[in-house]
Amino acid sequence: MVTLATRSDVLAMGDATNTLEAGGKAAALAKLIAAGFNVPAFYVLPQVSFPDSGLPDASRDEIRTAAAKLGPGPYAVRSSAVDEDGAEHSHAGQFLSVLNVKLADVASEAERVYASGRAESVEAYRLQSGIVVTEAGPSVIVQQMVSARCAGVLFTAEPVSGRRDRIVVSATHGLGDRLVGGEVDGEAYVLDRDGETIARPDGMEGALCLSDDDLAQLHQLALAVEEAAGHPQDIEWAFDANTLYLLQSRPITTTLRPMPVADQQLAIFDNSNIVESYPGQVSPLTFSFAQYVYARVYRRFLEILGVNGVMIRDNRVVLDNMLARLNGRVYYNLLNWYRALALLPGYRTNRDFMETMMGVGEPLPAEVADRLAPQPASGFAKLGEYGRIAATGARLVWAGICLPRTIRTFDKRLNGALATERNRLGDLPLTALAHEYRQIESRLLDDWDAPLINDFLCMIAFGASRKLLERWSGTEGLALHNALMIGQGDLISAEPPRLIAEMADRLRGDEEAIARVEVALASFDSSTLDWAGWTRNEHGLDDQFVRLATEYVARFGDRCTEELKLESITLDEDPSPLLKSIIAAARQPVSAKSQTPETGPEAQITHLFEGHFLKRVVARQVLHWAKARVRDRENLRFERTRVFGHARQVFLAMGRQMHALNAIDGPRDIFYLTVAEVLGAIEGNAVSSDLKGLVAVRRAEEQTHRALAEPGERIEVRGACLSFVQLSARSTEDDNAAVGSGTGCSAGTVVARAKVVTDPHDAHLDAGEILVARHTDPGWIALFANAGGIVVERGSLLSHSAIVAREMGIPCVVGLKGATSWLKTGDEIEVDGATGVVKVVRRADEV
Repeated sequence: MVTLATRSDVLAMGDATNTLEAGGKAAALAKLIAAGFNVPAFYVLPQVSFPDSGLPDASRDEIRTAAAKLGPGPYAVRSSAVDEDGAEHSHAGQFLSVLNVKLADVASEAERVYASGRAESVEAYRLQSGIVVTEAGPSVIVQQMVSARCAGVLFTAEPVSGRRDRIVVSATHGLGDRLVGGEVDGEAYVLDRDGETIARPDGMEGALCLSDDDLAQLHQLALAVEEAAGHPQDIEWAFDANTLYLLQSRPITTTLRPMPVADQQLAIFDNSNIVESYPGQVSPLTFSFAQYVYARVYRRFLEILGVNGVMIRDNRVVLDNMLARLNGRVYYNLLNWYRALALLPGYRTNRDFMETMMGVGEPLPAEVADRLAPQPASGFAKLGEYGRIAATGARLVWAGICLPRTIRTFDKRLNGALATERNRLGDLPLTALAHEYRQIESRLLDDWDAPLINDFLCMIAFGASRKLLERWSGTEGLALHNALMIGQGDLISAEPPRLIAEMADRLRGDEEAIARVEVALASFDSSTLDWAGWTRNEHGLDDQFVRLATEYVARFGDRCTEELKLESITLDEDPSPLLKSIIAAARQPVSAKSQTPETGPEAQITHLFEGHFLKRVVARQVLHWAKARVRDRENLRFERTRVFGHARQVFLAMGRQMHALNAIDGPRDIFYLTVAEVLGAIEGNAVSSDLKGLVAVRRAEEQTHRALAEPGERIEVRGACLSFVQLSARSTEDDNAAVGSGTGCSAGTVVARAKVVTDPHDAHLDAGEILVARHTDPGWIALFANAGGIVVERGSLLSHSAIVAREMGIPCVVGLKGATSWLKTGDEIEVDGATGVVKVVRRADEV
């Protein structure tokens, strides 16, 4: 054995390219240095450098001298066996590595690393892996240590799933040795091949180990090392204050999938409007039902507007995919909505108006929308386009003239389709229940004419009247428009708060009566739902109060929170939200809201257009038409609630029958199935008969989705949507801001205590408090009864909260993003329902 005393066996890092001499790890690093990568300086002690009798003093001096030339230390001393870090066997963790070695100890630690190659664990590893041992011990690398602020590992492919289109990063503050050794979990990041962050740990940038710039550097390093090596790599890296270092790289030895074919097809999903109808997690049954409803209803919409039947048929796939479900939440498939709108005459010239109709928070980029639109017509084709627009206009005019009759006919048809009483559904067998559901499809969804016509005319009338008053009278005209868009006393959504106030009046001042209602409320829990006992007045309540409450539930029982979600609990199952609102209102003095307008609508119009007779006449007629359409729109939404409520009861009856037949474990498990799966199990065309298995899979998926942060309003996905992975949410709101701005939609100013409500089921408002919510739906109406003002993160001028607030004369601001995180319960705030400005007067924690 030749020793260092007779000739130098220290290999400089540029000379360590021979694997048989320098070992696999050193050779790989030398090649990476030659390719231009930033590797900390090192040298190699080949295996022949270590005699069996131990290193002589001269060799130790030479090792220390070579180390001193690398820098002042400390040093890392690592193994570099011939077969280490190879494509077949990495030997990861088999040999000794020593960090933070002082200059005086380099030689002795090098001997220890060399000796680790003879350990029994290494022999067992090699024997199990079928490796022929060609060396007594490994070569040894002596390397300059990086003073790491952050270090870790990255894989240029997912080593567990084998996906080649993902880059996985694990990082920790300081050195990465405990991370590599499995002592700490580290921070986990996932990037796509383009460097976009797919997943990151919870926390704000600055507290996390890696910044966005750090991730960008690691992404570049990953792609470059993989290209240089020609195979996906397992890379160890470290950042000092500002510089990224490559510490070592080895091939990933697990089986990898092929690289997916690049797919740049763009899909855009937006829920800024639909979240009002389908907030939060939505069950598979609700989504599949809603998907079918949208497909049938909007096919009918195109027919009403005279779109050619061949065009409708050719766009069947578009109409069948108007909605998407991402992480259990419902979104508009926005590009398909634009494709559907592009079928309408005049799309290119009226695109902005149609975007307003959709209520999206942000329009498509012009270049994307232009690609979806038909080419502009020219010549005779242009005349034909004008003819289509004129024909559609004529259809709308005629539809508007016939609208009252259409609504009456629709109501008659709806009442006929919902004729089966709910208490009879439980007596029907599964086949009869399936027939009942098919009746809803054929008699209602395929002929959903009145709501469609009125909605379309409402949006036209509302938008046109608003623009007209703004053009003629500026801000005064807009204020008048807001004031006049209050209903005419027959808005059905105003009935629940009126009835709640009436019931509260019967209890106000009578603590004994209120206490009896509280006792009755306590009887409604998950195990002792006893509405029948309530109606028999077993709790000694005022008979008139019981009658009013019973009538309320009979009429508005389906107007629960999240009423369009089939899985929602209705008031006849649990009336506690209603009773809590009544009790809260009864314990407050009569509302001090000032709702006496200084002048009536006619006087306001006369004052605004004094001396302009023609404008006054036109404004009066336009506003009258718009008010009627807003009223009918809200009332027809209640008819939609009835349809969904009946469908809910049909499916629950199916669930009870399936549970009785041991097809599912509980009646409400039916909500984890799709409509096609439920009907298929009954009618014989199901793909799978293992309904319990499907429920188990969906339930586990729901739990996973609930643990994730809520996705944003707008999501863009390149390629197949199965590649969508949840991004960790980051707050962009300034929680210390004093002023926020949204859309003012019900005039008036109020200063009061804020009450942030995320779950209306267990919440109540004291009289005069300002309701702050992420979104509302008609089921929140019980809370509106006591509200002094309303602030909502989502919504538009025609959203339910805006319409009802205007009807009730409550100042309301919608579209104030981040309101539920910016405002806290107990904050004193000022809400200006005309301008949309919300101010924090005093924080709850201020003395």
